[in-house]
Amino acid sequence: MDVIEVLPGLHMFRFPVGQAYLWCDGEEFTLVDAGHVHAAADIEAAVRGLGADPAGIRRIVLTHCHRDHVGAAQELADRYGAQVLAHALDAPVIRGEAPVPAPVLLDWEVPLYELGLTVPEAPPTRVDREVTDGDELDFGGGARVVHVPGHTDGSIAVHLPRHDVLFTGDTVAGVGQVLPGVFNVDRDRARASLRRLAALSPSTLCFGHGDPVTVDAAAALRAAADAPAEGA
Repeated sequence: MDVIEVLPGLHMFRFPVGQAYLWCDGEEFTLVDAGHVHAAADIEAAVRGLGADPAGIRRIVLTHCHRDHVGAAQELADRYGAQVLAHALDAPVIRGEAPVPAPVLLDWEVPLYELGLTVPEAPPTRVDREVTDGDELDFGGGARVVHVPGHTDGSIAVHLPRHDVLFTGDTVAGVGQVLPGVFNVDRDRARASLRRLAALSPSTLCFGHGDPVTVDAAAALRAAADAPAEGA
């Protein structure tokens, strides 16, 4: 796992598939997504490598229900008493009460999707707080939940207006350039969600896949939102 400083107090943990983010408020930490099911030890080691105690992890915000985002949440939450948060529409999937929704794949997405299936399945994971659009979360000076359906029904982004940081989950990708996310259950809704995120004009973009953007982020996000949809 690679540990990359995005901004002071914000680090990305990059796994072979996907990534998670650690936001630091003094000695209190928030994880945005939790990597794969075997990632807990690496996340703990990374936090210690930053000179911090992983016991400071207070909350784990899951942007959606997929295995590369949920995997280690239960183990870390149990170990440190962290609260697990997710949107109400994805919470039943995360808890194992409903199946993972099947995406509608374009032909070129199929081999990439199959690669993602090599990540071990996430176990049923508790959700302590079900969030909805507009909810405020107690970190980063007041983080805001943005419901961005399309990748999954309950996908969320997390916006930190005070710091101009946006965690997009898989609604947006940063692989080579800023792009609409892939493997969507509803491509039209995903495009509408992308346009909604572009209207926030963040200065820092943190994706579920791909390198964060800290320069001209708002313009890159607008360009992705304005680009013609594939097949249009």
